[in-house]
Amino acid sequence: MKLAVLVVEDEAPVRAALARDLAPFASTVRIEMAEDVEDAKAVVKEIVEDGDVVALILSDHRLPGVSGVDFLIETAKDPRLSKSRKVLVTGQAGHEDTIRAINLAQINHYVAKPWHPELLQMTVRSQLTDFVLDNDIKPLPHLAALDPARAMDSMRLNTDAW
Repeated sequence: MKLAVLVVEDEAPVRAALARDLAPFASTVRIEMAEDVEDAKAVVKEIVEDGDVVALILSDHRLPGVSGVDFLIETAKDPRLSKSRKVLVTGQAGHEDTIRAINLAQINHYVAKPWHPELLQMTVRSQLTDFVLDNDIKPLPHLAALDPARAMDSMRLNTDAW
């Protein structure tokens, strides 16, 4: 089983920038891109059918059709995605949309566009670590993508983590 990061972004140049900035995780984590919510749903189906798990969703808010916030609200009700960590990556969510994302979608983090690659990577690493630790997944196979100090502490405290 691989951890998967699902990126939902409609603008091709922004998707390319996210893919570039997430490249350091690609040897350990499955990175999947989607252009809109319908595409994201098809990607989720593929990830699950492959036996992998959507650990993290990075979603823009302004998407064609269904908004990113509405998609993240839907994921909270989907048993395949309800435990996934959720990050809103946007520069265009208004105050009301952000409140909806926090209260209804239970987002775990907010990254403003334009982002700094190091901050995005630190956020992804932290969110993946939270996902692994919160869901009792053995950290060792995913260690390269996790916060090493937190993962090692968990393994020291829980010998089953090895």
